[in-house]
Amino acid sequence: MYVDHAFSISDEDIMMDGPYTVSNKAPIKEISLAVSLLVFGTLAIIIGSLMAYNHVGGDTAHGLFFAILGTLLFIPGFYYTRFAYCAYKGYKDFSFSNIPPV
Repeated sequence: MYVDHAFSISDEDIMMDGPYTVSNKAPIKEISLAVSLLVFGTLAIIIGSLMAYNHVGGDTAHGLFFAILGTLLFIPGFYYTRFAYCAYKGYKDFSFSNIPPV
């Protein structure tokens, strides 16, 4: 039986320190962006709801615009903040390396 060892992976290949090493260090810029998206999205949803239903500071159309804008900010902010929290807590299948760079 012939085995081609040209494409085998040894321990030396795995332990090499190259550009593809994975570090589980918390990416501060990405996490701060995610938290700011979450906070501003939540504020925009609250302000937009108040504007739409109570006519505080504008009419219904402006309130709906702010609520939709807040939702567009809230969704990725919540997703990546939750992902960073789970990676910080060490849950299975969560890692800081899965958060995309800014």
